[in-house]
Amino acid sequence: VERIVGMAKDITDRERLEEDLLRAQKLESVGILAGGIAHDFNNILTPILGNISLIKLKVDPDGIISQILSEAEAACWQAKDLTQQLLAFSKGGRPIRENMSIAGLIMETAKLSLSGSRARCEFSLVPDLWPVEIDRGQINQVINNLIINADQAMPRGGSIRVSAANVIVDQKQGLLLAPGRYVRIMVADQGIGIPEENIDRIFDPFFSTKRRGSGLGLATAYSTVKNHNGLITVESELGAGTTFYLYLPASGREIEEKPGPEESVRYGEGRVLIMDDEEFVREVVGRMIDLLGYEVEAVSEGAEAVERYRQARAEGRPFAVVILDLTVPGGMGGEEALKAIREVDLGVKAIVSSGYSTNAIMSDYKHYGFAGILTKPFRIEELGEVLSRVIKGEMS
Repeated sequence: VERIVGMAKDITDRERLEEDLLRAQKLESVGILAGGIAHDFNNILTPILGNISLIKLKVDPDGIISQILSEAEAACWQAKDLTQQLLAFSKGGRPIRENMSIAGLIMETAKLSLSGSRARCEFSLVPDLWPVEIDRGQINQVINNLIINADQAMPRGGSIRVSAANVIVDQKQGLLLAPGRYVRIMVADQGIGIPEENIDRIFDPFFSTKRRGSGLGLATAYSTVKNHNGLITVESELGAGTTFYLYLPASGREIEEKPGPEESVRYGEGRVLIMDDEEFVREVVGRMIDLLGYEVEAVSEGAEAVERYRQARAEGRPFAVVILDLTVPGGMGGEEALKAIREVDLGVKAIVSSGYSTNAIMSDYKHYGFAGILTKPFRIEELGEVLSRVIKGEMS
């Protein structure tokens, strides 16, 4: 043999892309089921949480009954957090974004996640982090999952390094990201590491090596970051630890100061129309609205809401605001109902309400003509605040 001619081609990027597409297909299948469960579960939580918030207004705030109700209320919020993890698998989990600095969220979440732990956090956050447009609750859950995983990888305690920096991503880096500006968050532990045979499966839904693990934490993180047009990657070495890298697109917009949420109940007056397909939701929301000082009517379907809105205007007793459920199986939903009502009254003030959505309305409600949003479940304090602001034009 005088010579040998060979050819080699690096297919690493292609393999990464194939793995990413396969993972996305798995999550899409799970999302069909998860989204439906989350929608029904949030509808069930709405009257539970709503009634608890109503009863709390009627009892001594310093008494044992108020304490018990607060514990039940806290359990409802934990249940809502579970539904948010399920929604992260579905299109209904699209982020409701706000433009913000992420530095404070990182530090606050990391510290709370390690409450009572033997591990400690070492922070390295650049002082001029670019703003990002994110869903605060969803990204909080992602960071929480990464910190808890790092903590559990070090049962005897240790140091978790958390850093954040501004980075420019280009095609040469081989990342499955559009070129541009990103904020990169790193969470690194000194734990046992991930075996090579498991590292390609850690983002798969329901895969877990923990005895009591659900397999939802990292899968949720992956879906959430993907819905934010970002990326999450991992590097690990047995006996040396694991490092997660989280990339979130920079927004390029200045951060605007916003008023904080109201802690007390805001009362008001005027007529309110509710449209929701679930009778028990209509009952409890109607009860809360009545207690807030408003006059309330309730219907079960969009076409009925349009007709009732038209009649009220003709009678000279118009509604100050309408609350429209976004999803009505087999009937007219909130989006269609609002379009029809706007033909009657272009100045209608409408609030969209849902625990799940298959489109972008919940994350960009103003674009679709809504003046406010209520995410199920909600307390009477949230309901009162949104009603007051919409009627006064503070959220339009």
